[in-house]
Amino acid sequence: MKNTPNNFLGIPEISPEEAEVLVLPIPLEATVSYGRGTGKGPSAIIEASKHVELYDHELGYEVNEKIKIATLPTVVFPEQNAEKAQDVIAEVAEPWTNKFILSLGGEHSITPALVSAYQKKYSDLSILYFDAHTDMREEWGGTKWSHACAARRCQDNHNIKNIVWVGVRNTSLGEQQYINKEQVNYGNKYDLKKIISQLSPNVYISFDVDCFDVSTMPATGTPEPGGIGWYQVMEIFETVTREKNVVGADIAECAPIPGFHGYDFLVAKLAFKLIGYKFRK
Repeated sequence: MKNTPNNFLGIPEISPEEAEVLVLPIPLEATVSYGRGTGKGPSAIIEASKHVELYDHELGYEVNEKIKIATLPTVVFPEQNAEKAQDVIAEVAEPWTNKFILSLGGEHSITPALVSAYQKKYSDLSILYFDAHTDMREEWGGTKWSHACAARRCQDNHNIKNIVWVGVRNTSLGEQQYINKEQVNYGNKYDLKKIISQLSPNVYISFDVDCFDVSTMPATGTPEPGGIGWYQVMEIFETVTREKNVVGADIAECAPIPGFHGYDFLVAKLAFKLIGYKFRK
């Protein structure tokens, strides 16, 4: 099979209308505050995905044979401005919220616009938020639309009352006083039953790759020691997709390191596994 250059997994192109999954590359890099490069994440992830084995040993079949996956055109921004990007992203996503959109960032400030799009369809939407940070700052770096404010903007601007965090190990005093500590799972510890009980029937997953232990995933702009491992994430993905209706997801903050393609591959495989669990046959 000939790989098509811009499609996730290198699979043949199909129309968005006939797909169950829409992969949306969003190369936003507007408010990074430490390491740079997340704008190159989507293209690196898609390139790495062409080397993912399509057969999933857990599911027992080739994922692309059972699940219809299309890749949307890369979102183009007139300028790298996180606040203005919200309207651009929402305009692309809103027509497709009857599908499972898996967005590839880009920095984490892509999330509020995507949540806004889905919240118009699912009024009870909750967020399962994988991150080393709570991202609940009111503003950071002179803007309320920083990657460090993504969860706060979801809560304030889109009436999302229920956010459950996994992997947190760095938060400011102001954030710590603002959040509901009962819904924060710190470091590599979590109570899966409690997570499920705190989520509404319709769930959006937002996944910052810095939630992984830094030894597993150093290719990110704001790394933190500690964190959760691959198989812990797989356990959560498998359970949440089985117990809840996961309507959409994003994976953010992969900042490729030249010459170390294994980290891009890890994120591509992460996306592949989430799709497989969500649409298991």
